[in-house]
Amino acid sequence: MQVVVAGQGFVGLPLAVRAAEVGHRVIGYDVDTHRVQQLVVGHSYVEDVTSARLCAVLGSGDYSPTTEASSLAGFDFAVITVPTPLRDGVPDLTCIESCARTLGEHLRPGATVVLESTTYPGCTEELLVPILEKTSGLRAGDDFSAGFSPERIAPGNQRFSFDGTPKVVSGIGGTSLDVIKEFYDGIFQTTVPVSGPRVAELAKLLENTFRLVNISLVNELATLAAPLGVNVWEAIDAAGTKPFGFTRFTPGPGAGGHCLPVDPLFLSWKIEQELGVPFRFVDLADDVNRRMPDYVVQRVVDGLGKRGLAVTRSRILLLGLTYKYNATDLRNSPSERVAELLTGLGADVRSADPNVRECDTSKLNVPRVDASPQEVAAADAVVLLMDHTRFDLTMIEENASYVLDCRNRLSGANVETL
Repeated sequence: MQVVVAGQGFVGLPLAVRAAEVGHRVIGYDVDTHRVQQLVVGHSYVEDVTSARLCAVLGSGDYSPTTEASSLAGFDFAVITVPTPLRDGVPDLTCIESCARTLGEHLRPGATVVLESTTYPGCTEELLVPILEKTSGLRAGDDFSAGFSPERIAPGNQRFSFDGTPKVVSGIGGTSLDVIKEFYDGIFQTTVPVSGPRVAELAKLLENTFRLVNISLVNELATLAAPLGVNVWEAIDAAGTKPFGFTRFTPGPGAGGHCLPVDPLFLSWKIEQELGVPFRFVDLADDVNRRMPDYVVQRVVDGLGKRGLAVTRSRILLLGLTYKYNATDLRNSPSERVAELLTGLGADVRSADPNVRECDTSKLNVPRVDASPQEVAAADAVVLLMDHTRFDLTMIEENASYVLDCRNRLSGANVETL
């Protein structure tokens, strides 16, 4: 089968490579010339796809990255994995719209188009399909198949593999669902069919809203427990011993990444638009998590004050810049806001993260250093934002004069936990 995967980012590239590995002829389409140039020479920029795997499917001829829309002609199955960011709280669907028009120009009877990009309930049927129909002159359900299947990518997750994570699938009509399920059955170990795209779209948003709300709960609790004289981490550990009715979440400097700060707000926006009422849980959770970097900075200011130091001109070392443990991704990471606030207060801020290339940290506007004993000892305050395994935690305990530990990994008289 000739398969097009439109969008070769953290969602599209793993899917494209896996589809090629199971025997499909895959066109990896992307409008980013630099990205495609890297793929052509066998360089993977996605941590879940090794360059060795990429080179293998390139060498077999089963995977071809391209920016040329003409290469999409004759496809049997196309998957859209393009970005869907928020712009001032409103979903920006221009990438879906553009991709739909491009695919529609090459859509032929019997072909299938599936949307994997996260969006609001109704987007597949209300936006994607009408564009495909208008551009191609064909009719969904009669002439071609269409549906939605939410991505469940977890970058760097060693416990759940890409193909081992159950895949929710949906289609517009029974025929579409059968075709879509059959395709994903060949890639994933388990598929979960649902009655229609709206259910699949809502399921994706529910998954991430569940996480956002629970993270915001423990984050706000962390800001309140200390004034009550309670160690929130010990309380969470105690609650976690309950074998039912409780899911463990832990505090941090904020919720980052491509999903949690974005996806639930798609649902909030849609509910406001369609029903005229707010989705109060999401709005509150988003507000709590957006304020966490400010709380972290206030804790640093207070911690320095206890030691007779003003934040102005204090040397502060931020450790761990990514939004996720052991990841390389900086998207929407709270470290950016923490660095911005501390710099604005006049602090001498430096940062260290062995997982991130220096060119990727330009938005932080603070110098990059190695997390060496000398740098740790020279800092008036060390802030552990993310506890990557590549950090020597014992060295930090032994050399830092004051640490604000946002991950509850360190101990000692010089350490405060979030």
